[in-house]
Amino acid sequence: MADIHIHRAHTLGLKGARKVAAEWADKAQSKLEMACAFAEGEDGDEIQFSRPGVKGTLRVCSDHFELNAQLGFLLSAFKDQIEGEIAKNLDELLAGNAKKPGKKKPA
Repeated sequence: MADIHIHRAHTLGLKGARKVAAEWADKAQSKLEMACAFAEGEDGDEIQFSRPGVKGTLRVCSDHFELNAQLGFLLSAFKDQIEGEIAKNLDELLAGNAKKPGKKKPA
């Protein structure tokens, strides 16, 4: 088995992070046929995901995401490609949801 660990800091706050995590889970379910289960907490959430050959968790915090996944024997050979694709998808979601500086109102 191969392990994947991805950590991404963000400035979205917990509400924004939950939005990104929901988008990530939607994509994982629809494109990768992952089964995702959400556990919402007071200071962060956890998404457990799985499909044959892959299982893991995405920890959603107010200032970072932490993804840990275990690949089964057959998918272990593709660890680098899978890790790269997961990181790319998460980075794209973060970039698309980054907080934009608000416009200051004239005095």
